[in-house]
Amino acid sequence: MTVRRLRIATRKSRLALWQAEFIAAEIRRRRPDVDIELVGMTTRGDQWLSAPLSEIGGKGLFIKELETAILDGRADVAVHSMKDVPAELPSGFALPLIGYRQEVRDVLVSARAASIAQLPRGARVGSSSLRRRAQLLARRADLRVEPVRGNVNTRLDKLDAGDYDALLLAGTGLQRLGLGDRIREFLSLDDSLPAAGQGALGVECAADRSDVVELLRLLNDPVVARCVTAERAVSRHLGADCSLPIAAYAIERSGRVELRALIASESGERVLRCAVAGVDPDAVGGEAAADLRRQGADAILAALRSARDDDD
Repeated sequence: MTVRRLRIATRKSRLALWQAEFIAAEIRRRRPDVDIELVGMTTRGDQWLSAPLSEIGGKGLFIKELETAILDGRADVAVHSMKDVPAELPSGFALPLIGYRQEVRDVLVSARAASIAQLPRGARVGSSSLRRRAQLLARRADLRVEPVRGNVNTRLDKLDAGDYDALLLAGTGLQRLGLGDRIREFLSLDDSLPAAGQGALGVECAADRSDVVELLRLLNDPVVARCVTAERAVSRHLGADCSLPIAAYAIERSGRVELRALIASESGERVLRCAVAGVDPDAVGGEAAADLRRQGADAILAALRSARDDDD
């Protein structure tokens, strides 16, 4: 069966719409005969802005409603930032397309300083990510890292209103929205290792839709997919979700996946790091998780989960 019509479920934020429209254009470029429709949705993650994501269910809140739309037949696929996709997909779903990776680094946005080093003591830094928070505090324990929710433009508005002295954001989101001129500093991978899948797009569909799977595989980037698979395997083998302070980034060189990973305490006082390489992406991620466990990752995870339970 050949796909003639494709409905793309997407959040209504500017970045999510940009991503959905980008994927739609890429599909049309390969298959101009396919009629494509965007199905805009507002998810629980978009509606619930009063608490950090780590306290209300993690980034999966942005995903579940889109998956429900696929299950009940309102949409055929959903476009995601891969850093927001939980390490374990629900049964019955597939990710036939992972690719279009651009900037992977975190960035500083600020009117007060051109770099992290130049921020004054006690500066208020907005970040919704425990991963960014932990790595920043590991460098600058004197800073005040405070939660900030909302889409990219909402966060920038809060910065411009003086609610924060600086923001930490994903560089690729700013660049895709044409806001790259707001970036003051690109953080090095040594200072802020990115989230698994950061900078890459993924398209999810029902696993039994072989026609849609075949269509999406036309756009899959095998190298990006292997690297992101290794990165995501770290959290999966640790039994952790993508809202915890875990980072992973991989490149492929001469057919081997080279992976860097870390886990940190929320305060940044403990940061465990490892670097592994191999041919099989899942095995590489598993080896990284085992290495982090040998260093004490389970104790950090237990403390993080206990703190989350205390907040409930």
